[in-house]
Amino acid sequence: MAEDTEGLDDDTDELPLWRRLVPFALAIIFASALGILIYRADHASDLRDRAIALQRHSYQVMLQAKTVEADIGSAETLLARYVISHDPAVGRQFQEAWTTAMRELIALERTTRTNDRQGAAVARLRTAMAERGATLTEIALRVRYDQALGALGQLEATRKEPSVRAIADAFKAITRLAEIERERHDVQVDRSESQVDRLNDSYGLIGLGLLVAVVGALWFANAALNERVFVRRLAASEAARVDDLEIAVLQRTEQLRDANAKLQREMEERIQTEQSLRQLQKMEALGKLTGGIAHDFNNMLAVVIGGIDVARRQLVKDPAKAVTHLDGAIEGANHAAALIERLLAFARAEPLLPDRVDIDALLAGMEELIGRVIGSGVKIELDLQADDWAIWVDRAQLESALVNMAINARDAMDGRGTLTISTRTITLAEHEIGQCAAGDHVSLVVRDTGHGMSKDVLERVFEPFFTTKEVGKGTGLGMSQIFGFVSQCRGAIDIESAPGEGTSIRLVMPRLVRDQGFATIQGTSLPAGAAAGDEPASAGEQRSLNILVVEDDPRVLRSTLGALAALGHGGIACDHPVKAAHLLASHDDIALILSDVLMPDMSGPEMIEALGSAVANLPVVFVTGFAGDKGMAAKISGFPILRKPFTVAQLAHAIEEAMTMQHDGPRDGQQAPAAI
Repeated sequence: MAEDTEGLDDDTDELPLWRRLVPFALAIIFASALGILIYRADHASDLRDRAIALQRHSYQVMLQAKTVEADIGSAETLLARYVISHDPAVGRQFQEAWTTAMRELIALERTTRTNDRQGAAVARLRTAMAERGATLTEIALRVRYDQALGALGQLEATRKEPSVRAIADAFKAITRLAEIERERHDVQVDRSESQVDRLNDSYGLIGLGLLVAVVGALWFANAALNERVFVRRLAASEAARVDDLEIAVLQRTEQLRDANAKLQREMEERIQTEQSLRQLQKMEALGKLTGGIAHDFNNMLAVVIGGIDVARRQLVKDPAKAVTHLDGAIEGANHAAALIERLLAFARAEPLLPDRVDIDALLAGMEELIGRVIGSGVKIELDLQADDWAIWVDRAQLESALVNMAINARDAMDGRGTLTISTRTITLAEHEIGQCAAGDHVSLVVRDTGHGMSKDVLERVFEPFFTTKEVGKGTGLGMSQIFGFVSQCRGAIDIESAPGEGTSIRLVMPRLVRDQGFATIQGTSLPAGAAAGDEPASAGEQRSLNILVVEDDPRVLRSTLGALAALGHGGIACDHPVKAAHLLASHDDIALILSDVLMPDMSGPEMIEALGSAVANLPVVFVTGFAGDKGMAAKISGFPILRKPFTVAQLAHAIEEAMTMQHDGPRDGQQAPAAI
C-alpha cells in the first residue's frame, strides 16, 4: 500500500502541466466570471437606487404642488372671511396663509431646479401667484380702509381673472410633468429589478459550476450567495420604501381631498349664515350710531325749538331780537341738515352736487362760523395762499368736512389752543401722493396744538364708527366721511400726528382749470358754468311762473307753496303723483314741474316717465331729502336737484337753472352731471 501511495504521489507529480493548470485556470475563469457578475450586480443596484430616488423625487414634486395649491385655497377662503367679518385676526391669518404658500413655492422651486420643464412651469406659477397675491392684498387693503362692498365685489370679480386660470394651469402642468417623470422612473425601476433577478439566477449557475468544477472555489460561491442574499434584502427594503412612499402619497392625497371637502362645507355654511351676519352687523352699526346721533340732533333741535320759541315771544316786544333768534334757529336747522348729508354721504346713498369753489374765499367766509362752533378759547389763524385756484367739489360737503375737522381739533385741544388753516398750490407727479393724478392740486391743511394721536389710534382714524370720544358725544363717522368725500373728488388725505405734538390733516384736491371756455380737472371736461361761476338771476329778475308742485307730505307742500309765493310764482298743489296728469290737462299754463323724488306708489322719475309727451317740453326740478339707491340717483341725473331742507334763495336758483336748461335745449338724452 505504501508503494502504491508513493506511486500515486509520483503520478500526481508527474501530471501534465495543462492538467495541473486546468483547476487554476477554471478557478480564475469562474472567479473572473463571478467578479464580473458582482460588478454588474452592483451597477444594476446603483441604477435601481437612482431610479427609485428619481421616482421618490417625482412624488415629492406632486406632494409639494398639492401643498401649495391647498395653501392658496386656504388663503383665499380666509380673505373671503375677512371681507365679510372685517376681523383683523382673520386678515392676519390670510397674510400668514399666503406667506406659507410662498414658502412652499420656494421649496417647490428648489425641488424642481434640476428639471428644466418643471422649473419653467413653477416659474409660470410664481408669476401668476405674484399677480394673484397683489390682487388679494389690494382687496384686504380695501377692507381695512372701509371699502368692504367694493372689496367683496372685487373678490367675486377676480375669481375669473387670468391669474387664477394661470395658477390652475401651472399646477396641472407641474403635476402632469411629475406624472410623466414618475412613469418613466417606474419603467427604469422595473428594468433594473429584472436585471438584478437575472443576475441572481446567474449566481446559482456559477455556484453549481464552482461546486462541480473546483471545490477550492466554494468560498467564492459562498461569498456570491451571501451577496445575493444581501442584494435581495436591499431590493426588498427599497421596494418596501417605495410602497411606504406610495402609501404616504395616497394618505396626503386623501387629506387634501378631506381639506377640500371641508372648505366646500365651510363655503356652504358661510352662505347659509350670511343673512344673519348682515343683520347682526346692521344691529351693531345702529347701536354705535344711536348715542352720537341722538346727542347731536338733540343739541340742534334745542337750538331750533329754543330760537323759534324765544322769537315768538319777542316778535311784538323786540322784532330785532326775534330776527336774531330766528337766524339762530335756521343755523341749527342747517347743522341738522348737514349731519343728515354726512350720514347719507357715508352710506353712499346721496349723490354729490359739485360746483366751482374758490377755496380761499370759502375759508375766509367760514372763519366766523368756525369760530362760533369751536368757541372763543381756540385761536384761529388763516394762511391762505391758493392764488385764486378753484376746485370742483360739493360745497356743502367741503364745509361740513371743515367744520368736522375744526370740532375734532377743538376736542383734541380741550377747548384751548391754536387752530391753523392754510392753503397752498402744489404740482404733483403721478401717484406722488396717494392716488392723485399728475398735475396741479390745491393743498388744504388743518393743524392743531392738541395732545395728538398714538400710532394705534392713527391707524384706525378712518375706520367707520371708531371714536375716542365718550359714548353719546360722537358717531365715529366724521373722518370716514371725509375720506370718502375726498376720494370721490379724486383727491387724497393724509394725517401726521404724535402724542404731545398735535395733529395735521392735509386734503389734496385737483385744480379746476379753464381751457378755452371749458373747465377741466386733470383732462376731464366739466359742465358749462363750472369755469364761469356765475350766479343765477335774483328772484326779482325772474318772471312769474305757474308751477306744479308734486309732494305727498302736506307740511312740505304748504311750505313749498309759500316759498313760491314769496318768489312771485304761482303754485298748483298735487299731493299724489297719480293726480299730476289731470292737473296738467286742466292747467295749460304750467311752466315747470317741482316734484319730490320718493313718494308712495310712484317715484318722481317714474311719474315723469309715465306722463310721457305731456311733459316733453316742460322743465323739471326734483326735490329730495334722500335720493335712494344708485339706480334712483342715475334716473334723476341730468335734472336740476334741490335738496331738503332748502331756502327760498336755493329754490329760486333751482328754478332758474331748470328754465335755463330748457332754453338751451331739450332734456331728452341729456346727461349733464348734475349729480355725481
